Amino acid sequence: MNSNDISNQDAKRVFHLPEKLENSLLYQIIENSHDGIIVTDNTGRVLLANPPAANFMNRTVEDLLGYNVRLLVEKGFYSQSTILETIQTGQPVTKLITIPSGKKVLSTSIPVLNDDNTVNLIVTTTINQDLVDTYVDAIEQEKTKSEKYKSAANYLDGLESRANEVVFKSEKMKRIIDEAGMIARTDSTVLITGESGTGKEVIARFIHRNSFRSREPFIPVNCAAIPEELMESEFFGYDKGAFSGANSRGKLGFFEMADKGTLFLDEIGELSLNLQSKLLRVLETGEFQRVGGVTIKKSDVRLVSATNKDLASMVTRGVFREDLYYRLNVIPISIPPLRERPEDILKLSDKFLKEFNAKFGTDKAFSKNLLVNFMNYSWPGNARELRNLIERLVIISSGKELNYDFKGDYCSEKDTVESRLDKKGTEFVPLKDAVKTYEQTYIKAAVDSCNGKISAAANLLGIHRTMIYRKLESFSLDD
Repeated sequence: MNSNDISNQDAKRVFHLPEKLENSLLYQIIENSHDGIIVTDNTGRVLLANPPAANFMNRTVEDLLGYNVRLLVEKGFYSQSTILETIQTGQPVTKLITIPSGKKVLSTSIPVLNDDNTVNLIVTTTINQDLVDTYVDAIEQEKTKSEKYKSAANYLDGLESRANEVVFKSEKMKRIIDEAGMIARTDSTVLITGESGTGKEVIARFIHRNSFRSREPFIPVNCAAIPEELMESEFFGYDKGAFSGANSRGKLGFFEMADKGTLFLDEIGELSLNLQSKLLRVLETGEFQRVGGVTIKKSDVRLVSATNKDLASMVTRGVFREDLYYRLNVIPISIPPLRERPEDILKLSDKFLKEFNAKFGTDKAFSKNLLVNFMNYSWPGNARELRNLIERLVIISSGKELNYDFKGDYCSEKDTVESRLDKKGTEFVPLKDAVKTYEQTYIKAAVDSCNGKISAAANLLGIHRTMIYRKLESFSLDD
């Protein structure tokens, strides 16, 4: 007989399971439990054990019944006993126990007390550590998923986005929408180009809504609005304690928030060369690290980027990485300006007017003369300028019919650089001073035209409001 076997002489046992318990529903439940269950008396004698508990020790249930757990530990059937510790302390005990196979099980012993608080029985459950690890991994995955959606919701809640509905009538936009519909069914990287205000985010959202990722987050990011020193932590997140002032629990970055969904990087030409390198690595490897973290995280996002700049020219000048440019420019989409698709002007105007009538509880209508002016105007700010103008007219017009005279307006076609700069005959100022003068005049005019509303002026100019605040502050310092 093997030295690890337990003889009747060793145990000196005479034990039979009570017939009432053996036939009870409770016993059937215990016997069919996936987890190991052992019930002992207050001396450690095994009164009840189910097959999984016996299997952990490579024994049968009959081998265990009636024996004292002290003897089981002495014979090496497991490394230590939570049961004995519970008998001694009268408190629940949980520990990892090594079983004969060398594996570990999670054992929890809970006392059943008498009326005088002395221990009567001990109920012990055992779970394979591999199964525990599986549970923990599943919980962590659910926790990560929950954090992703919560972070995405909080981020999106702070954005003001109206770029949802695609409104068009022109053949040019119809071809673009048809193309975008085909692109949406793939997972390829897309680069959308076009002037500010042409609706690049509208197309990006259309692609997302018609893709297999549509049930996952769409995370839009304005690259020009993020301070350089915060870019890395915003894009890739950070672990707790990563830097002074950081959230004590850490923070998810854009790539984690957009996981399984679409990440839209607007004004991507504003990224620094340093962040361009990190973005390229994510695109090539699908991996990244949080700031202050050591864990490699996987990235599964569909990247759509947009710019109103000539990235190819920026590559030539050495301010945009060539390798990143080709990574982004897999499928290019170019959106024509509004002046090249006049059929869309009236369609968009009607949509915007309905939106603002509903928002402000008004019943405004366009005059025929205004619609003619709309069609004759060049719209340098494109659909964004058109929308902002209609909002302004709905608010400030006293009558039902909307009218507007573009003559002399700061953003009219005649409003050129030459008309903005002071002419001094053949006397010229340095170019940087001329550009600065024009920028100051143009931004102030935009703010004035929006009645001092910085957000509206920012939308009109296609920049973030923080940039306007910084510019205005620098103008006042120069004065």
